[in-house]
Amino acid sequence: QAPLVESGGGLVQAGGSLSLSCAASGRAASGRSLRTYAMGWFRQAPGKVREFVAAINWSGGSTDYADSVKGRFTISRDNPKNTVYMQMNSLKPEDTAVYYCAADLTYVGVKTRPDYWGQGTQVTVSS
Repeated sequence: QAPLVESGGGLVQAGGSLSLSCAASGRAASGRSLRTYAMGWFRQAPGKVREFVAAINWSGGSTDYADSVKGRFTISRDNPKNTVYMQMNSLKPEDTAVYYCAADLTYVGVKTRPDYWGQGTQVTVSS
C-alpha cells in the first residue's frame, strides 16, 4: 500500500487561508510510479460521513471540486516532488473537518472509492 502523509492543517479565523500538502511515496508496491496516480482530497466533520472535496488527474490537466468549495479551494500537484497540494481560501466554520489525502489508479476511482488514504490532518476554522 502506498503511504500518503498530509500536513498543513491548523487553526484559522473565518476568511483566512491554509495550504495542505500530501507527500506520496515514489512508487506503489507494484512498482508503478505514483506520478501516474489520480489524487484527491476528502474531509470528514464530527458526526458526518466522509465527503469528496477535490480531485486531480495524473497529469494535473483535469480537476473537479465539490460545489461547497468551488471557487475557494484549488488542488494542484508537483509530480517531480510526488506531492499534491490544496490551497484553501475564504475559509468558513463549516469547512472544519479532518482532511484526508487519497490516491487511485484512475481519475473516476479517486473521486468515488480511492484505494489509498492518508492519516488525515485537522483543519479548524473559528467564527
